[in-house]
Amino acid sequence: METIPAKNMLTRTKNNFWFGTDYNMNIYRGCSHGCIYCDSRSDCYGIEVFDQVRAKANALNILEDNLRRKTLKGVVGTGAMSDPYNPLEKQHQLTRQALELFKNYGFGVAIATKSPLVTRDIDLLAAIQQRSPVIVKITITCADDQLAQIIEPRVAPSSNRFAAIKELADRGIFAGVLLMPILPFINDTPANIKGIVAAAAEHGARFIYPAFGVTLRDSQRLYFYDQLDAHFPGIKKEYLRSFGNAYSCPSPQAKSLWNVFTRECQRQGLLYKMEDIVARYKLEHGSQQLSFLF
Repeated sequence: METIPAKNMLTRTKNNFWFGTDYNMNIYRGCSHGCIYCDSRSDCYGIEVFDQVRAKANALNILEDNLRRKTLKGVVGTGAMSDPYNPLEKQHQLTRQALELFKNYGFGVAIATKSPLVTRDIDLLAAIQQRSPVIVKITITCADDQLAQIIEPRVAPSSNRFAAIKELADRGIFAGVLLMPILPFINDTPANIKGIVAAAAEHGARFIYPAFGVTLRDSQRLYFYDQLDAHFPGIKKEYLRSFGNAYSCPSPQAKSLWNVFTRECQRQGLLYKMEDIVARYKLEHGSQQLSFLF
């Protein structure tokens, strides 16, 4: 596996609204999932050959030094720029070793991933959760495996991701769904939203956090449009007509989908507001672990 130089592994978050994280960590750069919508392809991130996964050189030693120096313990978010459970992780186990360090130094973790490989580390997540907050967010955008394979071509089927949530939940890990992005004119249907909420509840998810739209810019937009032409003929014209070159591309059905989504979440007892999700997972660890009725 190729490496790239690194001087620091932890960056302080500007605010901790996003799932209550205090620090961010990306131990890998690039991603091999091939999702047609990925924002990390944008020019502003400066990632050359985005589909090639590389690791940060000397990452674990740098991370340990960072953790040792932090006077403020907190929750480390990972998975914002590249999936911490990419296929190379199975062999190199850099994410697993990072979790060992979080456990040793008393830090919590907020993981975002599309990979069922996260279940390999349930033992460490459970150990961390005894002292510090833990949340696992698994991205699922399609209830249908066939549609998911088109827009996320090198990711495990949605059904496998739901199974991973069940495995995490059965071991007491606070896990749920990142329902994003919901792509206009592709997966922004009531049937898809209802299917995901129902499957999430069936598999023990504690929450779903949605975004009914997608953001597009520069090279990311060009790649996305090429994929639309390849897999969804005619849809690019709908994007150009509806959004032009706008960064934010909300689903025209966003309001009605939100109503469907919230109604189904309330019926199934799933959290969906950020403040509620953060409050709940930060309470449910170690000696503070509580049982809640929905």
